[in-house]
Amino acid sequence: MKYLTIILSLFIASCVSPSANNNEDSTSAYDSLRAANVGADNYGMKTYVMAFLKRGSNPSIDSIEAIRLQSAHLANIGRLAEEGKLVLAGPFYGKDSLRGIYIFDTKSIDSAKAWTNSDPAIQQGSLEMELKLWYGSAALMEVNEIHKSITKEEF
Repeated sequence: MKYLTIILSLFIASCVSPSANNNEDSTSAYDSLRAANVGADNYGMKTYVMAFLKRGSNPSIDSIEAIRLQSAHLANIGRLAEEGKLVLAGPFYGKDSLRGIYIFDTKSIDSAKAWTNSDPAIQQGSLEMELKLWYGSAALMEVNEIHKSITKEEF
Protein backbone atom coordinates (compact mmCIF):
# COMPACT_ATOMS: atom_id res chain seq x y z
CA MET A 1 0.00 0.00 0.00
CA LYS A 2 2.89 2.37 0.70
CA TYR A 3 4.08 1.96 -2.91
CA LEU A 4 0.63 2.88 -4.21
CA THR A 5 0.63 5.96 -1.97
CA ILE A 6 4.06 6.95 -3.27
CA ILE A 7 2.99 6.43 -6.90
CA LEU A 8 -0.22 8.42 -6.45
CA SER A 9 1.66 11.21 -4.65
CA LEU A 10 4.18 11.44 -7.48
CA PHE A 11 1.37 11.46 -10.04
CA ILE A 12 -0.48 14.27 -8.28
CA ALA A 13 2.74 16.25 -7.86
CA SER A 14 3.42 15.88 -11.59
CA CYS A 15 0.06 17.51 -12.32
CA VAL A 16 1.12 20.77 -10.67
CA SER A 17 2.36 23.36 -13.11
CA PRO A 18 6.11 24.01 -12.72
CA SER A 19 5.48 27.72 -13.17
CA ALA A 20 2.85 27.91 -10.41
CA ASN A 21 5.37 29.34 -7.97
CA ASN A 22 6.91 31.99 -10.20
CA ASN A 23 5.69 34.96 -12.20
CA GLU A 24 5.15 33.16 -15.53
CA ASP A 25 1.62 32.95 -16.89
CA SER A 26 0.68 29.37 -15.95
CA THR A 27 -2.51 29.47 -18.07
CA SER A 28 -0.82 30.13 -21.41
CA ALA A 29 -1.34 26.54 -22.60
CA TYR A 30 -4.89 26.28 -21.27
CA ASP A 31 -7.32 24.69 -23.72
CA SER A 32 -10.87 25.41 -22.54
CA LEU A 33 -12.48 23.04 -25.04
CA ARG A 34 -10.24 20.15 -24.06
CA ALA A 35 -10.77 20.91 -20.37
CA ALA A 36 -14.54 20.87 -20.84
CA ASN A 37 -14.35 17.69 -22.92
CA VAL A 38 -12.58 15.78 -20.12
CA GLY A 39 -14.64 17.34 -17.32
CA ALA A 40 -11.78 19.29 -15.76
CA ASP A 41 -12.30 21.78 -12.98
CA ASN A 42 -10.22 24.99 -12.75
CA TYR A 43 -7.24 22.96 -11.53
CA GLY A 44 -7.41 20.46 -14.40
CA MET A 45 -8.71 17.83 -11.97
CA LYS A 46 -11.91 15.85 -11.44
CA THR A 47 -13.41 13.30 -9.07
CA TYR A 48 -13.29 9.61 -9.92
CA VAL A 49 -13.98 6.41 -8.02
CA MET A 50 -10.93 4.23 -7.50
CA ALA A 51 -11.46 0.53 -6.93
CA PHE A 52 -8.82 -1.55 -5.21
CA LEU A 53 -9.06 -5.16 -6.37
CA LYS A 54 -8.21 -7.58 -3.59
CA ARG A 55 -7.92 -11.33 -3.45
CA GLY A 56 -11.40 -12.68 -2.81
CA SER A 57 -12.73 -15.20 -0.35
CA ASN A 58 -13.26 -17.82 -3.08
CA PRO A 59 -9.91 -18.07 -4.89
CA SER A 60 -9.78 -21.87 -5.20
CA ILE A 61 -10.61 -22.84 -8.78
CA ASP A 62 -8.90 -25.26 -11.16
CA SER A 63 -6.47 -23.97 -13.78
CA ILE A 64 -8.89 -24.30 -16.70
CA GLU A 65 -11.56 -22.31 -14.85
CA ALA A 66 -8.91 -19.74 -13.82
CA ILE A 67 -7.98 -19.17 -17.49
CA ARG A 68 -11.65 -18.82 -18.48
CA LEU A 69 -12.31 -16.45 -15.58
CA GLN A 70 -9.25 -14.30 -16.41
CA SER A 71 -10.37 -14.06 -20.03
CA ALA A 72 -13.88 -13.00 -18.96
CA HIS A 73 -12.36 -10.51 -16.47
CA LEU A 74 -10.24 -8.91 -19.22
CA ALA A 75 -13.21 -8.81 -21.63
CA ASN A 76 -15.24 -7.02 -18.95
CA ILE A 77 -12.44 -4.49 -18.46
CA GLY A 78 -12.41 -3.85 -22.22
CA ARG A 79 -16.18 -3.43 -22.33
CA LEU A 80 -16.22 -0.96 -19.43
CA ALA A 81 -13.41 1.03 -21.07
CA GLU A 82 -15.23 1.08 -24.44
CA GLU A 83 -18.38 2.31 -22.69
CA GLY A 84 -16.37 5.18 -21.17
CA LYS A 85 -16.97 3.98 -17.60
CA LEU A 86 -13.48 2.68 -16.88
CA VAL A 87 -10.66 5.20 -17.22
CA LEU A 88 -7.76 3.05 -16.10
CA ALA A 89 -7.15 -0.51 -14.94
CA GLY A 90 -4.15 -2.62 -14.18
CA PRO A 91 -2.71 -5.35 -11.98
CA PHE A 92 -0.12 -5.07 -9.25
CA TYR A 93 2.93 -7.31 -9.31
CA GLY A 94 3.48 -9.81 -6.53
CA LYS A 95 1.46 -12.38 -4.67
CA ASP A 96 -0.01 -10.23 -1.88
CA SER A 97 -3.75 -9.66 -1.43
CA LEU A 98 -3.85 -6.35 -3.35
CA ARG A 99 -4.27 -7.47 -6.98
CA GLY A 100 -4.98 -4.31 -9.01
CA ILE A 101 -6.91 -1.07 -9.49
CA TYR A 102 -9.74 0.35 -11.54
CA ILE A 103 -10.41 4.06 -11.89
CA PHE A 104 -14.00 4.78 -12.87
CA ASP A 105 -15.32 7.95 -14.51
CA THR A 106 -17.97 8.68 -11.91
CA LYS A 107 -18.45 10.54 -8.65
CA SER A 108 -20.93 7.87 -7.53
CA ILE A 109 -19.80 4.97 -5.36
CA ASP A 110 -23.12 3.27 -6.20
CA SER A 111 -22.48 3.46 -9.97
CA ALA A 112 -18.94 2.16 -9.52
CA LYS A 113 -20.25 -0.68 -7.36
CA ALA A 114 -22.74 -1.69 -10.06
CA TRP A 115 -20.00 -1.62 -12.71
CA THR A 116 -17.67 -3.54 -10.39
CA ASN A 117 -20.32 -6.21 -9.89
CA SER A 118 -20.39 -6.85 -13.65
CA ASP A 119 -16.90 -8.38 -13.37
CA PRO A 120 -17.03 -12.20 -13.55
CA ALA A 121 -14.11 -12.44 -11.09
CA ILE A 122 -16.13 -10.40 -8.58
CA GLN A 123 -19.21 -12.52 -9.21
CA GLN A 124 -17.21 -15.72 -8.67
CA GLY A 125 -15.57 -14.35 -5.52
CA SER A 126 -11.95 -14.63 -6.63
CA LEU A 127 -11.71 -10.81 -6.40
CA GLU A 128 -13.27 -8.28 -4.06
CA MET A 129 -13.32 -4.49 -4.40
CA GLU A 130 -12.83 -1.58 -2.07
CA LEU A 131 -14.19 1.65 -3.57
CA LYS A 132 -12.95 5.18 -2.72
CA LEU A 133 -13.61 8.63 -4.14
CA TRP A 134 -10.41 9.99 -5.66
CA TYR A 135 -9.42 13.43 -6.97
CA GLY A 136 -6.99 13.24 -9.87
CA SER A 137 -6.00 14.76 -13.17
CA ALA A 138 -8.83 15.03 -15.70
CA ALA A 139 -6.20 14.21 -18.35
CA LEU A 140 -6.69 10.55 -17.38
CA MET A 141 -9.83 10.71 -19.52
CA GLU A 142 -7.57 10.57 -22.59
CA VAL A 143 -5.60 7.50 -21.50
CA ASN A 144 -7.77 4.93 -23.30
CA GLU A 145 -7.44 6.68 -26.67
CA ILE A 146 -3.69 7.04 -26.22
CA HIS A 147 -3.48 3.38 -25.16
CA LYS A 148 -5.17 2.26 -28.40
CA SER A 149 -2.52 4.08 -30.43
CA ILE A 150 0.37 2.34 -28.68
CA THR A 151 -1.06 -1.18 -28.34
CA LYS A 152 0.54 -3.68 -30.72
CA GLU A 153 -1.22 -6.81 -29.34
CA GLU A 154 -4.41 -7.34 -27.35
CA PHE A 155 -4.50 -9.56 -24.26
